[in-house]
Amino acid sequence: MKALILVGGFGTRLRPLTLSFPKPLVDFANKPMILHQIEALKEVGVTEVVLAINYHPEVMLNFLKDFEDKLGITITCSQETEPLGTAGPLALARDKLVDGSGEPFFVLNSDVISEYPFAELIKFHKNHGGEATIMVTKVDEPSKYGVVVMEEATGMVEKFVEKPKIFVGNKINAGIYLLNPSVLDRIELKPTSIEKEVFPRISADAKLFAMVLPGFWMDVGQPRDYITGLRLYLDSLRKRSANRLATGAHIVGNVLVHESAKIGEGCLIGPDVAIGPGCVVEDGVKLSRCTVMRGVRIKKHACISNSIIGWHSTVGQWARIENMTILGEDVHVGDEVYTNGGVILPHKEIKSSILKPEIDGVRLARYTMMCGVHIKKHACISNNIIGWHSTVGQWHG
Repeated sequence: MKALILVGGFGTRLRPLTLSFPKPLVDFANKPMILHQIEALKEVGVTEVVLAINYHPEVMLNFLKDFEDKLGITITCSQETEPLGTAGPLALARDKLVDGSGEPFFVLNSDVISEYPFAELIKFHKNHGGEATIMVTKVDEPSKYGVVVMEEATGMVEKFVEKPKIFVGNKINAGIYLLNPSVLDRIELKPTSIEKEVFPRISADAKLFAMVLPGFWMDVGQPRDYITGLRLYLDSLRKRSANRLATGAHIVGNVLVHESAKIGEGCLIGPDVAIGPGCVVEDGVKLSRCTVMRGVRIKKHACISNSIIGWHSTVGQWARIENMTILGEDVHVGDEVYTNGGVILPHKEIKSSILKPEIDGVRLARYTMMCGVHIKKHACISNNIIGWHSTVGQWHG
């Protein structure tokens, strides 16, 4: 079997982490988030994974080369020269996905984390005899999403309702599909939405089915959902492989600690914490609901909660980091500094406290800005003229 993973573009929602690595290579629970998917695909017999990507494929391939050898799976890229939506990449990768065997192939969104019940999905797909299967997950507030209306007994999809004002169901697309090769005949090589254009046509032919995803599901493509996803993942891990979680008098709740990390005396770690390879946590540190990525040093008596600490960063003694603070790669927070929701670019040094949530640094040089202009957070402008009442978006260069 084969699989295509929709890698997408620049991962702007997870900046500043994606300024250092493509989003699928950002660590989640101590390994690149895309590796969770690749390992689960390997377990059900997938032999080739195609990454649909539109920038820097060489970075992805170089990073994943070691994992390709260890897992015994082929990883290739299909590069878009223009954004093709969620269906166009399938048409572009047609030659990589179709081999004449007639076997269905998986399609996944790269930032979806779940228990990946792929074996059950294969069985369900082959039993219903349709053309495509989508996984759906239940939500508490379906009015915020596009709802999948389906027959409960058979799973046949009847229709899709975008942000319904009245209740029509509580199941939404989970971003995990199993498709017959014939689905590719329905997709042209142009920007196309698989959710809004392709699936409704398959449903109209009574060939689209949905399977309810057991267990947890989370799109971890933005920081707050990333932290929520970590909690759900660690809770699931306790049920499936509790021996992988840390134990001890200093551990509270679910905590994942890499074997190469070092934890000092008098610490209080947890709940819902992941500590990556090579990290050093000195004496008296308190961590809760956070990720500490590879090579981080947290000095004595620091306190971190509801935050993400990027690779090789340093947190000073008695520093306090909270309220969805995101430190990029190689950020150094001084002693006794307090950050309340700061988003800090890579390779920065923070010497004074951040009292209100903010993104550091709009950068302006050699420019003219006329009246009524709105420059949003973290934009960078140089050698340009900005006309009246214009708007420059966040992170725009």
